[in-house]
Amino acid sequence: MEASTEINHERHILDFTDRLKNIVTKEYLQKLCEKYQAEKGYFSTREVVAVFKRPNSAAIIWKQYFTEAKGEFVAEMVLVKVDGQYKCDHVMVF
Repeated sequence: MEASTEINHERHILDFTDRLKNIVTKEYLQKLCEKYQAEKGYFSTREVVAVFKRPNSAAIIWKQYFTEAKGEFVAEMVLVKVDGQYKCDHVMVF
């Protein structure tokens, strides 16, 4: 989340799968971060709600807060095993 706040593309995609890296280009990340930061502020605290485990993947759900937007949001991430390492293949905040 720190790399997203800083809009640091290189750090942000470090542990992404190739599939997700192809989607989250430097330009895409810049526009996305500028939009959510203008609307909601920055990411604030986060609480784990659930972790769903499978043999080669996991889904993690958090309760997410922002510095400006009031209320609770959902953050989710899907990790998949690639060449023995877990990589982020999907992420969303809503």
